[in-house]
This record gives sequence, structure tokens and C-alpha cells, in this order.
Amino acid sequence: MDTKKYENILRQRHLEILARLNRIDADLSEQKSPDFEDQATQAENDEVLEEFGQVGETELKAIDAALKRIEQGTFGICVTCGQPISEERLDAVPHTPFCKECVPG
Repeated sequence: MDTKKYENILRQRHLEILARLNRIDADLSEQKSPDFEDQATQAENDEVLEEFGQVGETELKAIDAALKRIEQGTFGICVTCGQPISEERLDAVPHTPFCKECVPG
């Protein structure tokens, strides 16, 4: 398996997520409108942005764990059953620690 390929994909995705999280932080720290209706809309938008930020943080942790598995030489091995993870699955979700059979609920 070409772990360098996956390492490059993971590092690129890491950078993309960091850029997105920086934009979210910038949007969340913008001055709020004094208009009540605008404030309500901004509050709803902030909730969506915060959720996107949480999803991004979760994916960053998974990417960091995958990069650590590459360093340790265990990348592509299911953490549950110890069997190889198919390249087809890794192409779809490069940071996955699970084979197709062991994906949690």
C-alpha cells in the first residue's frame, strides 16, 4: 500500500479544514448587527457555523490519528479486528481506522 499517497491526502485535508475553521472563527467574531431581526438571523447562522466547526474539529482529530498510524506503521490495519482496510475504503475515507466490517453503528 502506498502510505505516502494517503499521507499527502490527509495533510492536504488537514490544511483545508484548518482554513475552514479559521474562516468560521472569523465569521463568529464579527460584530453583530444592532437590528433585532438581523441578530436573530445571525444567531441561527452562528449555530450552524459552530456545528460545522465541531464537525471539522472531529475530522481533524481523526486525521491526526491516521497520520500517527502512518508514523507507527499501522495505517491501513483495522484497529478493531487487525485485518487490512481495503484501499477502496481508504480512498473514500482516508482517515478511517476501521475496515468495512468493523465500522461502528
